[in-house]
Amino acid sequence: MSHVSRGFFGRRRRDTSGRVPPGQYTTSDFPVLSAGPTPHVDLADWRLSVTGEVDDGPGWTWDEFMALPQAEFTVDIHCVTKWSKLDTTWVGVSLDTLLAGVDTAAEHVLATSYGGYTTNLPLADILDGQAWVVHTYAGEPLEREHGGPARLLVPHLYFWKSAKWLRGIELRHEDTPGFWEGYGYHNYGDPWKEQRYAGD
Repeated sequence: MSHVSRGFFGRRRRDTSGRVPPGQYTTSDFPVLSAGPTPHVDLADWRLSVTGEVDDGPGWTWDEFMALPQAEFTVDIHCVTKWSKLDTTWVGVSLDTLLAGVDTAAEHVLATSYGGYTTNLPLADILDGQAWVVHTYAGEPLEREHGGPARLLVPHLYFWKSAKWLRGIELRHEDTPGFWEGYGYHNYGDPWKEQRYAGD
């Protein structure tokens, strides 16, 4: 039996705003697609760590994470299964805040999740206001099925790059494909270039 949730086929809407990448349709729903079962992470046990090519990488308990400067922001998100959801509102901590003061020669990141999921990104793509670790969606605590208690959010890339149930940011010299990249998904995943699969 597969642990990959089924695709979502809701009402498809054409978009003329110029905000929806090629091949995408807009939806008012928030579809759920996951690789594997949904983990349960007790807040008392939750930890987020920065590891890899760094000396004494920082780490946070839930209370320490929530005490960091928080940002509320609105972005559009785009799933590789071709749905886009516009004007989604989140609260979380910028990766610029989390990596402030971290001295590393690494150029790549492997995001790791409770439950074993991984995805790879260039370090440059999670800095300069491009990525957050979020815990609130639409004014409510992020539901487990959407990656709660906290997930990575990298809205300029396809949504599989925004790892659910985030537990670690591993800084690496070499680029290491993550879960879906190992199954043939594109290594970068730019929705505006329709980089869904290797070779796109």
